[in-house]
Amino acid sequence: MSLRTPPLRDVHDAAGATFTDFGGWEMPVEFDSIREEHAAVREDAGIFDVSHMGQIQVSGPDAERLLQRLTTNDVSALDAGDAQYSSIVNADGHLIDDTVVYALPDRDGFLFVPNAGHDDEMMDRWTSHRDDWEMDATVENHTTEYGMVAVQGPNAPDLVADASAGDVLDLSMFETARTEVAGVSCLVSRSGYTGEDGFELVYDNEHAETVWDAFDCQPCGLGARDTLRMEAGLLLSGQDFDAESNPRTPYEAGIGWTVKLDTEFVGRDALERVKEEGVEEKFRGVVLRERGVPRHGYDVTDGDGTVIGGLTSGTMSPTLDEPIGLGYVSTDFEPGDRVGVVIRGDEKKAELRTPRFLD
Repeated sequence: MSLRTPPLRDVHDAAGATFTDFGGWEMPVEFDSIREEHAAVREDAGIFDVSHMGQIQVSGPDAERLLQRLTTNDVSALDAGDAQYSSIVNADGHLIDDTVVYALPDRDGFLFVPNAGHDDEMMDRWTSHRDDWEMDATVENHTTEYGMVAVQGPNAPDLVADASAGDVLDLSMFETARTEVAGVSCLVSRSGYTGEDGFELVYDNEHAETVWDAFDCQPCGLGARDTLRMEAGLLLSGQDFDAESNPRTPYEAGIGWTVKLDTEFVGRDALERVKEEGVEEKFRGVVLRERGVPRHGYDVTDGDGTVIGGLTSGTMSPTLDEPIGLGYVSTDFEPGDRVGVVIRGDEKKAELRTPRFLD
């Protein structure tokens, strides 16, 4: 099967980007270097093409009810222009995906954003449950029709404000507005996936180049996006959890706050039992205290050879200049405890941290 391409693919190619297959999309992994792009976002501003993220609109009389039944957070708490981070779980309470749900500011229903490669799966899930529950809702997959960029970093808000017709600086985190950016109608959300301030913009993909060119800052690829999100302790769907290969509940993954048990959703009863009984492992960060780089699949030990968990992500942190990892570790161990990470058969000294490594 051929890879899907974002609307800016030729623009990225002309800029010298190298590409990778991510979630069935051919996406830029880096333009200059991961370290240079990473530093730009931490110190100034960078722009990411994130058009590989899904874009599914739900409208109609039962749109809110349908989203309430298929996501774990409380959709009814959203006013027009609000957004919320949420989980999508199966009947066993295991994460299928995480998502952001937008209550569209024009009151034309909701938009939710599944991760790359999940849009068809979520479209099928939403339409099949809608039909089974006989709800009156329209579900439309706009992933190939919309483009999306993220402008991130300490100077990103001013960049977006300068290019926008509306006063986007008035938006709080997870608030959205419909405004023009470089003359293009955009849904602008104060949100991101880097641990920095910034905005994510959604627009019709025919205007992708106009929006991209509106921002004079470092273009960034998925390589820097990954190192940035790891430093911020943010989950990557399919890497830090997977319903088939690494089934995890939101409570294990450290996002139990997205679960509102006073609402009715698929998987609610299973998650209520998990909350009552507790979990045996929890999402943690580790910092290596010896040479080496922690990677996906490496065992975490008690420092004396006994395995107490495993890593799902890892890198050399460009900001901290330390080797960091993320994964699941026995709840018998807490941040600050000395542990080990097994690298090619050698147990390296490490320390547990909260998943967010940044101050």
